[in-house]
Amino acid sequence: MILVTGGAGFIGANFVLDWLAHGDEPVLNLDLLTYAGNLENLASIENHPGHRFVRLDICERDTVLGLLREHRPRAIVHFAAESHVDRSIHGPAAFIRTNIEGSFSLLEAAREHWGALPEAEKAAFRFLHVSTDEVYGSLGPADPAFAETTPYQPNSPYSASKAASDHLVRAWHHTYGLPTLTTNCSNNYGPLQFPEKLIPLMIGNALAGKPLPVYGDGLNVRDWLYVGDHCAAIRRVLQAGRPGETYNIGGNQEMTNIAVVRELCRLLDELRPDPAGPRSRLITHVRDRPGHDRRYAIDARKIAGELGWQPAETFASGLRRTVAWYLDNPGWVERITSGRYTEWISRNYGAR
Repeated sequence: MILVTGGAGFIGANFVLDWLAHGDEPVLNLDLLTYAGNLENLASIENHPGHRFVRLDICERDTVLGLLREHRPRAIVHFAAESHVDRSIHGPAAFIRTNIEGSFSLLEAAREHWGALPEAEKAAFRFLHVSTDEVYGSLGPADPAFAETTPYQPNSPYSASKAASDHLVRAWHHTYGLPTLTTNCSNNYGPLQFPEKLIPLMIGNALAGKPLPVYGDGLNVRDWLYVGDHCAAIRRVLQAGRPGETYNIGGNQEMTNIAVVRELCRLLDELRPDPAGPRSRLITHVRDRPGHDRRYAIDARKIAGELGWQPAETFASGLRRTVAWYLDNPGWVERITSGRYTEWISRNYGAR
């Protein structure tokens, strides 16, 4: 068995579904079900004998430890995190609690559980911490891509909280010997992504004929990683990664935000034409967010060379799969874009 935290969120739910699709090893899934955690993401495995869901705050160390002792998972895969930069700017406290205090609590529970295991189980145990490329800061146009040795320079409350959690994981390995693995991924996209993020936000607005808000000049660059590729990479790191190591996971698909939005408009015009005309007419440049990093890029040669992982999707193929999923699942979007979500969008973009 493995234990997954945050397994009802976007990446976590995709990972749980992917894990059960590729084998029969059970998953114990912990999630607090905050605004971005959604049990509907797991509806297809509601009655799966290999999946057990527990609603739980990872800061509850004693309860987590009790579950570890009861189920004796061979690995913990830690997705649980507050992850939206804009939300971290408006309310950083939740990010400090979940990303730093929660990770600390989970590490301590894992350390106590691991320390009591028989030697064979102790040697096989892994703690895999899922992090972000945003911990490295911002790149200039000609700067080399982020490598695992790039110094940390986080620029937002979100990235600072994730950087702190990365440092805790590293320290628990070097100080206590806990067999940890850390992955730092680029921007994920794909099915089940909460619609506050760029791609699902633009899909929803475009289908509704609403403005497509693009920060600043739209030339901020991100490396885009299809979530299915990310799940495959995590499975591979868990299988063969060296304890104490960090692995960068990227899609090798650098694009400006405005190019992403224009490609989305083109694809939606192809798949679901709008009688009012091309959806590019809806693109609206809005005031940039504070401290907006200019460019992220991932050097993923380490995971390719050591573990043989490469992304299977191009941005074009992954985006087409993503748009098709959102077009096929309007009810999912409608049910989670509640009044609270609408209030958040108004708060974040209304004054821009």
